[in-house]
Amino acid sequence: MDKLLGTRLRRAREEINLSQGAFAKSLGLSSEYISLLESGKRTPSFETLLKVAGFLNKNVSYFFEDRRPAFERLPGGAETSERLRRDLQKFRAACERYLELEEATGRRLELAPRYPRIAPERLAEEERRRLGLGSEPIRDILGLCEINGLRIIRQTLADEDRISGLFIFDDERQAAFALINANEPAGLQTGIAAHLYGHYLMDRDDGPIVDGPDVVVDEYVSLYPPREQYAQTFASRFLVPPDKLQELVEKDVRTKTLGFDDVLFLKRYFGVSTRAMLRTLRGRGFLAESKFEEFFKRGPEDREQEVFGSLAGQEERRTRTLFRKSRTIPSDRYRLLASEAAALERARAAAAPAPPKTGGPDE
Repeated sequence: MDKLLGTRLRRAREEINLSQGAFAKSLGLSSEYISLLESGKRTPSFETLLKVAGFLNKNVSYFFEDRRPAFERLPGGAETSERLRRDLQKFRAACERYLELEEATGRRLELAPRYPRIAPERLAEEERRRLGLGSEPIRDILGLCEINGLRIIRQTLADEDRISGLFIFDDERQAAFALINANEPAGLQTGIAAHLYGHYLMDRDDGPIVDGPDVVVDEYVSLYPPREQYAQTFASRFLVPPDKLQELVEKDVRTKTLGFDDVLFLKRYFGVSTRAMLRTLRGRGFLAESKFEEFFKRGPEDREQEVFGSLAGQEERRTRTLFRKSRTIPSDRYRLLASEAAALERARAAAAPAPPKTGGPDE
């Protein structure tokens, strides 16, 4: 941040053709101090920053806004591993190809509307109302994100990258993308998709947002910036509407205490992970802390298989498949566009006039 501020400060000073010495004298500061600021080696006090901004006729935010194209702001500094840099380059290439396919097929996605800053619970209600979802479960959160303007790229990333999801908005092309780590359990991928959808609705202008696994865990999200807490509250309400959960508990469970099998039934109904369901039930007062701790320690897959005969696809168990290289898993919409673009290309080739025949030397 200090380096960005220093670069902006130097640029603004040069725009008004002042040397460091003249600039410092005008502000009542030393030229050595201005030099340290511009080199990113000193952080100014807020009072100094206000003085500098006022002299340059700039808003304070000018010194912190990164105006490079969105994809150039992805992690890539010295602290980023070479493997992660390659993986993010692959993500960027997949995004570019996605836009090419939309251009080729004429099927460009429209963005969801921007909302005013409202409570995340209300945002979940308003977005469900806009989409006509009522209080029913979302059976395909990835597909829902895509048809509403948030293109999904699933890619296998290494554990040490500490990335579960990434949101990026290309303002120039008005295109939004989400990267979801396909190595995460299916239930976590559902949660991170809804979380990134919350960023998409509210945080498009905040630059690339990189989320680790902890931001979808209630016990840890409070350690992160407010926008992460906002997105997670939205995701929980968006995936599991309170009125529907209340209806199911009162209609089916009634007065008896929720058992572990009831939790598994509810998680299957709403299409979330067992742990996400447990946290939701505890947070909304349906599950005592002692029961939460007891159930949280249990492995749900074997019991779910025993009771329901199959897993619902959102199991917590992580199947470790090692990939030497990152692998991109195209979404259904991406595959559809690729197939349609290929068909259009074949049709154009078939309709093109054949090249004229050229005669041999004896003709």
